[in-house]
Amino acid sequence: MNDPIGDMLTRIRNSQMRGKSTVLTPASKQRARVLDVLVDEGYIRGYEPATDVKGHPAFEISLKYYEGTPVIRELKRVSKPGRRVYLGVGDISQVRQGLGVSIVSTSKGVMTDATARAQNVGGEVLCTVF
Repeated sequence: MNDPIGDMLTRIRNSQMRGKSTVLTPASKQRARVLDVLVDEGYIRGYEPATDVKGHPAFEISLKYYEGTPVIRELKRVSKPGRRVYLGVGDISQVRQGLGVSIVSTSKGVMTDATARAQNVGGEVLCTVF
């Protein structure tokens, strides 16, 4: 797999289109950090360590719905393996006038765009969520 973060985001999008309550994704530290941000911002209910069918470590993500519609309306991968997108603190823009968030991987960890601006750090923009 070339793009583990993109794979996880696609699994979340596909599961929400099907109306699933949970989705399994392979476990990694980077995925856990992105999921932590999604939990903190209220886009998913949470996630738990699990194992997949073959016994490999995985995360079981509990998706969040409001009145039958998914809380995550749009989930886009920004920085891809073929084209990395790095932005300085002054270049990180708001998503949908501040209604959404960008998830940024910085030297101080994975955080939202607002937290990155508050801590005055830039980094790689992983994805945007609305």
